[in-house]
Amino acid sequence: MSSNFARLIATFFYIGYIPVAPGTSASLVGMFFYLFFCQNIVVYALIFVVVFFLGFFVSDLAEKSLGEKDPSCIVIDEVAGSMITFFMLPLMPSVLITAFFLFRAFDMFKIYPVNKFEDLKGGVGVMMDDVIAGVYANLLMHAALKLKDLFFI
Repeated sequence: MSSNFARLIATFFYIGYIPVAPGTSASLVGMFFYLFFCQNIVVYALIFVVVFFLGFFVSDLAEKSLGEKDPSCIVIDEVAGSMITFFMLPLMPSVLITAFFLFRAFDMFKIYPVNKFEDLKGGVGVMMDDVIAGVYANLLMHAALKLKDLFFI
C-alpha cells in the first residue's frame, strides 16, 4: 500500500486536514455512520470492523510517512472511537449530543488508562486511546440511560 493511499485513509479522506478541529469533524463522521446505519446493526458493525482494523494498518504507515507520532491529521481513530460511542444508543438528540461530547472529553483528557494506550507505538497507540475513550463514553451513556429508567420512569 502506498504511503499516499495510507494517508488518504488515515486522514479519513482528508478530513484530518480541516484546519479547525479535525478530530471533532471525524467524530461527527462516526455519528453520521450511526445515524445512517443504526437500523441495520450488522452493517454498522461491519463498517466499524473495517474502520477499526484498517485504522491500525494505515495509521502505522501514515505515522511513518509523516515522521511524527500520532499527528493530528490522522483521524481514523476518532471515527472508530465515535462509532463505538454511539453503538446501540437510542436515536434521541439529547442522547447523541451528550455521547458526542463525552467521547470528545474522554479523547481529549485521556483519563486512565486511555493515556497508557496512547504511549504504545505505531498504529496501536494511535487507535487504542480513541477506542478506549469510545468504550468509556458508550458504557457511561448506557449506565446513565439505565439509571434514568430506574429513577425517572
